[in-house]
Amino acid sequence: MTGPLDGKVALVVGAGADGDAVSIGRATAITFARKGAKVFAVDIDADSAQMTARLIEDEGGAAQAYGADASDPGQMEAAVSACLETYDQIDIVDNNVGIMAFGNPVDLAVEDWDRVMLVNSRSHFLACKYALPHMVKRGAGSIVNISSIAAIRWTGAPYHVYNASKAAVIGFTKSLALDYAGSGIRANCVVPGFIDSPMMRGGIAQRHGASEVEAIVRGRAEKCPLGRLGSPWDVANACAFLASDEAAYVTATTLIVDGGVTASCAL
Repeated sequence: MTGPLDGKVALVVGAGADGDAVSIGRATAITFARKGAKVFAVDIDADSAQMTARLIEDEGGAAQAYGADASDPGQMEAAVSACLETYDQIDIVDNNVGIMAFGNPVDLAVEDWDRVMLVNSRSHFLACKYALPHMVKRGAGSIVNISSIAAIRWTGAPYHVYNASKAAVIGFTKSLALDYAGSGIRANCVVPGFIDSPMMRGGIAQRHGASEVEAIVRGRAEKCPLGRLGSPWDVANACAFLASDEAAYVTATTLIVDGGVTASCAL
């Protein structure tokens, strides 16, 4: 029996996590490998990328780690080149990078706005910029970008720049999909809801204090129609579907993975 990603090479950007935690990027890299892909794991923290690669290798998969700042053009160009040197091809680009900054437009520093927009939107652009020529030459490829429900609705937290940056990811993905459809390249966007991830817990701790994290997590879970928060693995499975040939007729789509929360009025 073969996996849906057998023979494919996946460039996973933002594949690390703090320590041995499981982020969306790390879960996606591991899931891709479990489904047969060779994974090139990129993260600004090279040691964290290496841990992701090691977890994949411990399960018998193939992975290579690479340290790069996804918002830096030179570093991302080098990362894509290194992936091609290692595996000779790129079939999948999966972009996970994202940071937050809290504050309304009056209080938020201009520098914080620029930093979040730089990281959250430019990182997706750069990975595509340098991988697309290879995909066009091969006449095939799948790009999966990670947005957030914060791009499409108010979630109760004043992180306006995060909302704006994640909305930019959706717009970029749709235009990308239509522009490159004739080249055999698909582009889709996954829109996670409340995911129990290191980033979510860190954001709660930053705003409310570490002692409030568990209570707020429970409160968010109660607001989800399915009765629980999502896990990074829930998002990873959606990414794996979109990356695979099982989604060969799916492009320019935003796949919401949120347990039904954006369809409700509970927030």
